[in-house]
Amino acid sequence: MERELVEQARAGDRAAFEALVRLKVDAVYGTALAILGHEADAQDAVQEAFVAAWRSLAGLRDADRFEAWFGRIVVNACRMSLRKRRGVRQITVQSAPADGPGSDGDLREHPSDDRPLADIAASADTFDRAFERLTVDERALLVLRHRDELPVADIAARLGIPAGTVKSRLFAARRALERALAREDR
Repeated sequence: MERELVEQARAGDRAAFEALVRLKVDAVYGTALAILGHEADAQDAVQEAFVAAWRSLAGLRDADRFEAWFGRIVVNACRMSLRKRRGVRQITVQSAPADGPGSDGDLREHPSDDRPLADIAASADTFDRAFERLTVDERALLVLRHRDELPVADIAARLGIPAGTVKSRLFAARRALERALAREDR
């Protein structure tokens, strides 16, 4: 079904593209939010990604490669959002989700019944600050692998790089996150 929608959208069918948007918007927003960490930025990046996809969809040679092609567009939209935001200091106040901290599928650790809520919130805040220290490429790799649970081959296809490069960059991104967490703990 998705392939048919892609083919129809490539031919200029707006209704087919709108159906693709409806299929993809929640997952794309989740990925953008995990990379960017701010709802407004994620919404803007998602909108930019879909607009860019619509504009260049006719150039997609293989409808079966839509997922990887669109994944690159999403990551690039997140990069552009971070570039726009660079130099702007934002202060956000986050509330805990209804099911408790860490239950929204992000990279934070899950709460333990024997840990005080203040400790859980402090470690989530520490993680968020450390994650913001990473480059957009490091964030994207970690989000695609650990939040979206994509295999290395799918990440490689989305980013247009070899699987071996994904593995080495994932290793480096994890190390960068460990260093950032250590800095935050000081």
